Amino acid sequence: MGGFFSALGQKLAERWLTLLVLPGALFLAISTAARTLGQAHALDVCRLTGRITDWVKTPAAATAGGQVMLLGAVLAAAAMAGLAAQGLGTLVQRMALAADWHMWPRLLRQWAHIRVVRRRARWTAAAHRYRQQLDTDAGALALNGRRADPASRRMAHNALQRIAVEEPDRPTWSGDRIHAVTVRLERDHHLDLPLLWPHLWLTLPETTRAEITTAEQALTRAATLGGWALLYAPLTAWWWPALPLTAALALTARHRVRSATDTYAQLLEAAARLHTTDLAAQLGVDHAGPLDPALGDAITHQLRTRTAFPSTSGPG
Repeated sequence: MGGFFSALGQKLAERWLTLLVLPGALFLAISTAARTLGQAHALDVCRLTGRITDWVKTPAAATAGGQVMLLGAVLAAAAMAGLAAQGLGTLVQRMALAADWHMWPRLLRQWAHIRVVRRRARWTAAAHRYRQQLDTDAGALALNGRRADPASRRMAHNALQRIAVEEPDRPTWSGDRIHAVTVRLERDHHLDLPLLWPHLWLTLPETTRAEITTAEQALTRAATLGGWALLYAPLTAWWWPALPLTAALALTARHRVRSATDTYAQLLEAAARLHTTDLAAQLGVDHAGPLDPALGDAITHQLRTRTAFPSTSGPG
């Protein structure tokens, strides 16, 4: 048992160092450079090294006790910066998935509504072009007996997918990618994913749950990278080299969030399609054969909580 707790403590310390302290220390170093150099001497390395040399020669940094105190302060500040980035990452993830955009503050809600309307119009136009291309290819096959070159069809399909995989309902691509799982399961199998998922999660095999958890953690890390971008953004007011760094972090975070969201959505949908019949067996729902709308209706009916309304009859 002692060995277990020792290994656990070591693992937690490694995660604390990797996720909080090291990125936080880098942020502190860049913040110090920004505050020291400013816009006028943004790339003056000699000025920066000279200032650091002056700090090292101060009495507080010359003693062992002062160095220990300084190291402790740096570690604490770095950890606080890491925690701040994680907090901002939670906000970035909430904005990226936009599951509750209908309850955002009024100005943000109006912006999100405009985004949804515009994305829906673009998606409808792209879907129309894709259907036209499908009809054209089908007509060519019927007329000539040969399949048309798929390049145009794939281009139209990719243009549609870049907007959303289903008709947009959220202001962001990542939000619609998660929402598409709910739409597809409801349309194809009459499954209510938000209602189904807590029960399905408890019946999933350990390997499946591990894959989904890994994908969810990747999404969280990608959003945290966006949180670091938000932390670095104010430094551009003092030091212009922070601008390309902030832009690089933001673009990388955007790419990783979309990639992680796509993987997470695929795993959610696959788990629901593959293991809902196992849940049905545990619930005692009689069904033979693959997952179909009838089974989806039966599971949804059994899982849905029924509200007990008070009696309307008077005393008597």
